[in-house]
Formats: sequence, structure tokens, C-alpha cells
Amino acid sequence: MKKPTARKRLPREERERLITREAVAFFSEFGFDGHTRELARRLGITQPLLYRYFRNKNALIDRVYEEVYLNRWNPRWEELLDDQTQPLDKRLVELYLDYSHMILRYEWIRIWMFSGLKGMDLNSRYLGMLRERIFARVIRELRRTHGLPPPDQVPISETEFELVWALHASIFYIGVRRWIYGLPIPENTDAVVAALTRAFIEGAPTVIARLLSDPLTPAMR
Repeated sequence: MKKPTARKRLPREERERLITREAVAFFSEFGFDGHTRELARRLGITQPLLYRYFRNKNALIDRVYEEVYLNRWNPRWEELLDDQTQPLDKRLVELYLDYSHMILRYEWIRIWMFSGLKGMDLNSRYLGMLRERIFARVIRELRRTHGLPPPDQVPISETEFELVWALHASIFYIGVRRWIYGLPIPENTDAVVAALTRAFIEGAPTVIARLLSDPLTPAMR
């Protein structure tokens, strides 16, 4: 009689990577209400074994956040925005094309939406980083390019941040249409992202200049 094949013992780091990869796919499909018992079954392991690698479900979710959002963050985006030897329109289009390639994915969009609906803090943590590292730089460079006061002279207003939010939201919504609503999206998303970015570049400086010309307007408070 043939003996059953023993389960292969994997090094701890490799097992953690396998669990994390499957957890990303699992939570993308079912949201964070999905049970770790079912996740363990998909992995072909027991739930107690899963918890030997991640002490609880929240620890596993933190690892998913790290894998999907933090590990895919590209420090080059910040370097690109700081590189004043290149025209701003070239920098911004390059930035947002690369950024869109990262976020317009099944797991990125769906985990983001599930996290927001669940009231988790994954979104706020990531958005805080985005605001500090990207939004503020974009506004600073728009002001510099158009001869407007730098942020150390006139602090960035919430209205200015909202202008950048609008650009990000329009790109993000392409992914929502595809991965949440199941609607068709343009075949050439790069062309759409480039057009949205150029529309922002052409319109935002005019609005910011008007805001800065009247510092007493409520929008600048």
C-alpha cells in the first residue's frame, strides 16, 4: 500500500511569503470578513499553523497592507518630483503613468475599497504618506514653475491639496470601474492618464494663482 506523501516542510520565510501571497488574493476576493480558516484550507495548512506565522488576523492584514501598498511604493517618484532639471509636465506625466501602473490592479483597488468600507486604518495610513510625499511636492513644483510663492512663505491650503486629490481620484476611478463595477475602461489607459495629468497641469496653476492673490479668501484658511 502506497504511503501518503508527507507535506513538504518549507523554510519559515518561504512559508510566510506563500501565506502572504494567498492572503492578498483571498482578501481581494472576499474582503476582510473572509475567515482565516478558509484561507488556511486554500493553502493546504491548518489554521493553528497559519497562526504560528501570524499571531492573529490583524497581523496578517498588516502584512497584506505592507505587501500591496508599502512594498510597491517607489521612492523614485519623490526623486522625480524633486528633479528640477526636467520640465514639470514631463515629470508629472511620467510619475502618474508609473503610479497608475501600480494602483490599477485587481488586488490594489479591491483591498482598498474593502478596507474603507470596513473602517480600517489602512487607507488613512497610506493617504497620509501620499499627501506628505507626493501631494505637497506636486503643489510646491506647480508654484515654483509658475513663479508663485513657495510653501515656506505661504503654507499650502486645503483647497490646493483638493486639486491634487481630484487628479488622483480620477485615475483611481478607472480601476473602480473595472474591478468593482465590472464596467469597460479605455483600452489605452496610459493615454487617458496622460490626458488627465496634462489637464491638471494646465488648469491647476491658474486656480492656485487666484487663491494666492487673495489670501483672505475662505479657501486659503
